[in-house]
Amino acid sequence: MAPSAPDLEARVRDALSAVVDPEIRRPLTELNMIRSVTVGEAPVTGDRTAGAHVTVGVDLTIAGCPMKSTLVRDVTAATEHVDGVGSVDVELGVMTPEQRKALRSQLRGGAGDPVIPFAQPGSLTKVFAVASGKGGVGKSSVTANLAAAMAADGLSVGVLDADIYGFSIPRMLGVDRQPTRVDSMLLPPVAHGIKVVSIGMFVPAGQPVVWRGPMLHRALEQFLADVFWGDLDVLLLDLPPGTGDIAISVAQLLPGSEILVVTTPQVAAAEVAERAGSVATQTSQGVVGVVENMSWLVQPDGSRLELFGAGGGASVASRLTETVGKDVPLLGQVPLDVAVREGGDDGTPVVLAAPDSPGAQVLRDVARRLAGRERGLAGRQLGVTPVG
Repeated sequence: MAPSAPDLEARVRDALSAVVDPEIRRPLTELNMIRSVTVGEAPVTGDRTAGAHVTVGVDLTIAGCPMKSTLVRDVTAATEHVDGVGSVDVELGVMTPEQRKALRSQLRGGAGDPVIPFAQPGSLTKVFAVASGKGGVGKSSVTANLAAAMAADGLSVGVLDADIYGFSIPRMLGVDRQPTRVDSMLLPPVAHGIKVVSIGMFVPAGQPVVWRGPMLHRALEQFLADVFWGDLDVLLLDLPPGTGDIAISVAQLLPGSEILVVTTPQVAAAEVAERAGSVATQTSQGVVGVVENMSWLVQPDGSRLELFGAGGGASVASRLTETVGKDVPLLGQVPLDVAVREGGDDGTPVVLAAPDSPGAQVLRDVARRLAGRERGLAGRQLGVTPVG
């Protein structure tokens, strides 16, 4: 016996509750994007009744939504699997300004104005600012691979490319489109399960960014507050080299963030990297550890060729332990590995493209050590009431 139209409609809506918006990462039904479900009469073929024709109305956040083909595919597939459905049409519409306003309010938890969610007292997101004293040590490569490894382990991860002048995260994670703009809110692109935002998504190829301090601070603030990051387990920030405006702004805007220092074994690089970590003494941030990159090159006979010297990472970790007064471990030593470079150029981090390579194994271990850390107490409510 064929189901009644109201019963079939209810079953279709129930099936659609499992369809997740690819950008917002929440069910379409929860976001009020399913405008209508219309069940037509089931045609009769011979002495049998075929499945009913169902039309699903979907309201996109914006007319030019870059993920509309994905939405049509997923809505169609979910509806077709409902028993009693014979064919499906998806009719796309666009949210009204009132609907978009309600959506923004819903995503911000009822708050009308944008706030930085990671700076709120109840935030459980671990925030790691990946820093280096100088450029060229592989900081962005480490950031991209740590993010990909964490996402592959099932964590919800975001990456903010805070290196405004020397952005490279879009290339390393294979992102080639801008965030979707819902009025004043930005929905970040998702690559390898990672939400990604970078100034490189907004400037033409080859065009430099020529900004001074206040503009850098405002850009970082907008990326943190105006972007809908959702419920992240981990947010990684790829900082520019040194201890300039962005490093100071990160400390101001994200007081609960911790610094991850990247260096190479070279003495000159290690000395400068130490300064990047020592900034924590002035900003009241923690230093989560040190990663030594380009540690050695494995030769065909299995021996190690230390092209950039040895001991830089351990030296930085030791001196930072003395400076900040807490243990700063050397989390890992990443060997020179062609697969790491190839993954960065191709947009698929080595932890995904070649997970058994030497570099990938070290980076995956570092990612798991960071993910297993407890979120710090800075900026969090402790539920303690003073007694008079």
